[in-house]
Amino acid sequence: MIEGEKIIRINIEEQMKSAYIDYSMSVIVSRALPDVRDGFKPVHRRVLYGMNDLGILSNRPYKKSARIVGEVLGKYHPHGDSSVYFTMVRMAQHWSLRYPLIDGQGNFGSVDGDSPAAMRYTEARMARIAEETLADLDKNTVDFQPNFDESLNEPTVLPTRIPQLIVNGASGIAVGMATNMPPHNLSDTIDATIAFIENNEITIDEIIEIIKAPDFPTGGIIYGYQGVKESYETGRGRIVIRGKAHIENENGREKIIVTEIPYLVNRAEMIQKTADLVNEKKIEGISNVNDESGREGMRVVYDIKRDAMSNVVLNKLYKYTQLQTSFNVNNIALVNGRPKMLNIKDLIFHFVEHRHEIVVRRTQYELEQAEKRAHILQGLIIASDNIDEVIAIIRSSATPDEARERLIEKFELTEIQARAIVDMRLRQLTGLEQDKLRAEYEDIMKQIEHLKEILADKSLRMDIIKEELLEVKKKYGDERRTEVVPNAEEFNPEDFYADDDMVITISHLGYIKRTPLTEFRTQGRGGVGSKGGSTRDEDFLEHIFIASMHNTLLLFTEKGKCYWLKVYQIPEGTRSSKGRAIQNILNIEPDDKVLTFIKVKTLADSEFINNNYIILATKKGIIKKTTLEAYSRPRQNGVNAITIKDGDQLLEARLTNGESEIMLAVRSGKAIRFNESIVRAIGRTASGVRGITLGNPNDEVIGMVCVNNGNEDILVISENGYGKRSKIDDYRITNRGGKGVKTINITEKTGDLIAIKSVSNDNDLMIITQYGLTIRLAVDSISVLGRATQGVRVINLKNEDRIASVARVTIEEEAEVENDSEIEDNQENSEEIDS
Repeated sequence: MIEGEKIIRINIEEQMKSAYIDYSMSVIVSRALPDVRDGFKPVHRRVLYGMNDLGILSNRPYKKSARIVGEVLGKYHPHGDSSVYFTMVRMAQHWSLRYPLIDGQGNFGSVDGDSPAAMRYTEARMARIAEETLADLDKNTVDFQPNFDESLNEPTVLPTRIPQLIVNGASGIAVGMATNMPPHNLSDTIDATIAFIENNEITIDEIIEIIKAPDFPTGGIIYGYQGVKESYETGRGRIVIRGKAHIENENGREKIIVTEIPYLVNRAEMIQKTADLVNEKKIEGISNVNDESGREGMRVVYDIKRDAMSNVVLNKLYKYTQLQTSFNVNNIALVNGRPKMLNIKDLIFHFVEHRHEIVVRRTQYELEQAEKRAHILQGLIIASDNIDEVIAIIRSSATPDEARERLIEKFELTEIQARAIVDMRLRQLTGLEQDKLRAEYEDIMKQIEHLKEILADKSLRMDIIKEELLEVKKKYGDERRTEVVPNAEEFNPEDFYADDDMVITISHLGYIKRTPLTEFRTQGRGGVGSKGGSTRDEDFLEHIFIASMHNTLLLFTEKGKCYWLKVYQIPEGTRSSKGRAIQNILNIEPDDKVLTFIKVKTLADSEFINNNYIILATKKGIIKKTTLEAYSRPRQNGVNAITIKDGDQLLEARLTNGESEIMLAVRSGKAIRFNESIVRAIGRTASGVRGITLGNPNDEVIGMVCVNNGNEDILVISENGYGKRSKIDDYRITNRGGKGVKTINITEKTGDLIAIKSVSNDNDLMIITQYGLTIRLAVDSISVLGRATQGVRVINLKNEDRIASVARVTIEEEAEVENDSEIEDNQENSEEIDS
């Protein structure tokens, strides 16, 4: 240790804590957070003040950016030159600031993230609106402080006439805190500020009606209003921003055109990441992406494939790319040198308080200057009234000092007045100039009186603030760029799926899948069919039905429980794939099994759910009627739909309008028809009433039909592939609970009755066998026969195969029918055709 030195022992923990607190406060106060009064961080304030020093105003020539940066670095901001230059660049970028404060000339970067040219190449000057932030700076309106080397003074805050912090926002990362404030429309902000001045008790809800929402420089759409409202009320919130896009049709090909992107999104990166997602198959339906932006504006073009849905692709772009982002509002600013979270009313309040202080200090300064001038004018007027005597005193005096002293003594003047008289020019002795002196004195006395009135009356000061704000609005106010979609919030999963028809298949062991209906082709009657799904040896496809992607499925199990499942939640598979176990999709008990299901378009329409019913039927002939409203509140673990008695199980579920006719058919070939109105609607957990009496203990109900009009035929199909159509009037209406009438002539050749459907000529049938074969055929290819006849062969079965399920398909008018086989129209049978 060097002689004379002294070691002081300190606690390292305390030293680190103290040093870090000092550092953090320096960053918070002197670098990262804006002042709530003028909305600037020190570097922004110093750039504008430095440009003001150099006289680079909006009506002056541009000067090199390097000159400006050097001025700011050398005088006020002892940090890296890049920090000053990039601050200046951002203040000139019209996509970064809602109202740019600097007018740049040269390459100042681009919305694609391109870097600006070096400061030696670019030039800049103040934007006209920036001059409003420096107005009255020379009238003692703000305090000054020494610069870093105490050689100069710099303002601690600017006397801005613009609510800069609200209008242009701010962002910054300090130590232990950050700020992220969105920009707003100037006209809206000024209107809200004036409303606050007129009524200090204005509520935030009333302010929101005026200021509406943030207004981003790149436009876009604010999607959902809850985050905006939260940010205005608390200072924190999450605002979702979408790019603005529309769909164009060119030569039969659709294109998505993006004309505005979310704030702070790099356009080039957004396009590149979208292309990567397309290549990775995470976004499908896009064939090409082009950036056609130019001088006329932004234009990003997504070419859509012919078989893709533009709206679905657009929703996926919103979901997976930066075409939709969120702006996390965190309104932290310095209030009296301390960081504070502020809501929208706080921001307006502090700006108005700042402007009020500026007006008071400016008025005091102007009053002082006016009183000084009035004092001098009083002396000059005294001199002009006694001009001969004054001239004699001055001529007879040896020195100016002597003349001043004699004037003071003679006319009881002050030193300042006497000096002004001695310095007076000869031209002021003319009569015209003397009249001007008196007129100026009268004017300045009126001005003094007015200034004193301002200082004595706060309402006058507030009127001045309002007038200046309205003047700023008139000069720089413009229309909003960002639209607001108030009622939209999180993504609706349905937005990502086209509402296409799907074939839903469920196997005997509970494997489910969906396959596009377009994958199944129409065949002639009697065809052998195409493969509809692969299963295990002990499994077979038991159920098949058609539903659109946006439908809700109500799935009913053999224990009488109901579960909800959206069609798009069902895993998609090919015609030959097995599917996925229902137990892995729904919370079904291990010993339970889905037996029947219905599809519902919506559960949100109260009129619809209260005027429609679900009819349930069991294998033992029990039916039950319940309003759809009882099933309108989905629960993850399902609900009880019917109480099933021992030895029975749920068979069918149908959605009706309360005016249908119900037909129940049993395996032995009989069917009953009765009006739905005779079945009373009961509670969701009740057991139901008898619908049909079974002919023998081994008999059971195989299907239920709900007929809404008499134009449909009744189709029946036996398990060996025989079927026919009959007129519904062949079945007389009876009371519920009877044994019914014959609907098909059951023989050993036909096998037991397996299905009953109501059909019309514009329907197709999907038939699936226990071995997994499927066939699609037109209903009008099946003959209309009498109620008690045997029917015709509709599908050829091999190797003891049996029909497992039959579904009705509504075909489109333009659907093409592919005839894979030609068969002889024979009511009894047809030859077997190999696939």
